[in-house]
Amino acid sequence: MPNAQYPITKKWFRIGMLGIFIFSLALRFWGLERFNTLVFDEVYFAKFGNNYLTHTPFFNAHPPLSQYMIGIGIWIGSHIPFWHDTVNGLTGSMRSPWTYRWFNALTGSFIPLVVAAIAYQLSYRRSFALLAGLFTACDGIFLVESRYALSNIYIVIFGLLGHWFLLLALDNQNRRRSFWLVFAGIAFGASVGTKWNGLWFLSGAYLIWIVAWVIQGMYSFANSKLFFTSPSLQEAEFRSQNSGVRIQESEFRSQNSGVSTYSQPFSPSPLSESPLQNLTQLNIFQILFYLGIIPAFIYSIIWIPHLQLDKTYGFIAVHEQILKFHLHLGGNSSDVHPYCAAWYKWPLMTRPMAYYYQTAESITEALPVMGPPLPAGAGKVIYDVHAMGNPFLWWFGVAAMLFLAGMLIAKIAIYWVKEKRFLVSGTLSVDTWIALYLVINYAANLAPWVEVTRCVFIYHYMCAVIFVFLAIAWFVDQCLRSYYQQLRAVGVTITFIIIAAFIFWMPIYLGLPLSPNDYKLRMWFNSWI
Repeated sequence: MPNAQYPITKKWFRIGMLGIFIFSLALRFWGLERFNTLVFDEVYFAKFGNNYLTHTPFFNAHPPLSQYMIGIGIWIGSHIPFWHDTVNGLTGSMRSPWTYRWFNALTGSFIPLVVAAIAYQLSYRRSFALLAGLFTACDGIFLVESRYALSNIYIVIFGLLGHWFLLLALDNQNRRRSFWLVFAGIAFGASVGTKWNGLWFLSGAYLIWIVAWVIQGMYSFANSKLFFTSPSLQEAEFRSQNSGVRIQESEFRSQNSGVSTYSQPFSPSPLSESPLQNLTQLNIFQILFYLGIIPAFIYSIIWIPHLQLDKTYGFIAVHEQILKFHLHLGGNSSDVHPYCAAWYKWPLMTRPMAYYYQTAESITEALPVMGPPLPAGAGKVIYDVHAMGNPFLWWFGVAAMLFLAGMLIAKIAIYWVKEKRFLVSGTLSVDTWIALYLVINYAANLAPWVEVTRCVFIYHYMCAVIFVFLAIAWFVDQCLRSYYQQLRAVGVTITFIIIAAFIFWMPIYLGLPLSPNDYKLRMWFNSWI
């Protein structure tokens, strides 16, 4: 496993990323047309995608971008002369299930790569990026959502692309910075143009920018007060602030000389910068234009094809109708829907949901696709597609996110006690910036759901949980880079548990046939069923 003394080379990093992509691609395309029916919300999104091709007007309760993408996939898939062994007319036209699912499968395969790219851009550590990509590829709900004609994959990938482009912009200057900021604005607009909760990705970008300015303002204020103190106090303050730099320099030299003289559990990062340190180089006018006007413009033009097809409502009226639709969905109660799950049930995954459930008398029977399951006790084979994450990845990830939040609080408290006043260092470490970025974006994508009273489901957590994957990847990377053997063992153990859990629960992600006993073996809690 990688550690501080044996970093991953560029060649092996590329091989690792290619392996993760092939792994994701294979899992998403294998048996893609096995269920010759409409699974879960395919009854809406696959039909809507086909409606755009047949010019059939309809009301859409969400912005239309994901249905455009599904429609494009159907059109391309219909012109490919294979994978049409099974067809159905459930979308309104005779289509193979492969035609309305393959584009989602391809799109979802890229999400682990984008997550890895964000991890690398945050830290320039290849080990962190590889772990982030691997863990994302080993999650269940992203696998399930990618294999069917659903919309949540598009919210996530566009939101993540927005963040990656923003980080690339911060890593460049002048025209190159403007170039990446334009693409960030386009991606954020596309995320909101898929579902309104894509806006939380954009709010996370706003919040980390505001926090960066607050940190700089507090540091400047502290220095302005120091300017009026006595020279001896200034000198003491200077020595106090720069002692940490000298310690880091000595640790860096020690690390590069191969001498293990560390007393702390995690090996320190080399003296480097994170693009997040450049956030204050963006002024409010740039933020308003690139991350305000451009996303709003992209969101607006996304609606043009739909409004030309369905002229019942104009741009304003259709948004009023969408809002009215969601307000009348009812509260978070099983009386409204058996799988309603309030936001506080998501992090520990106490209420996942079945997207498809059928039973058969034997494995040799044709795959059941329509009608209710067999009576209890009659079915000897269970086919279940469960929209649920990798339990250990989610649980470990929440613990890592809490660890990062605690680390930030501890840093503030230590400064407060040590300096007898609220002081923030002007140059935060790379890992402190990573912690701020992950905690803020996680909160930005989860906190708004606290006030939502309509029935919501576990898939609404996908935008937030992606930052949980980054958090556990950061923690494991710190363990593997540690000079303490026990911590390296912890990192290896967590990694293998996550991979093993993914393999164990894979049958209910892919809808593979299971005996009743094997099915119950994977349903650890009654609330999972």
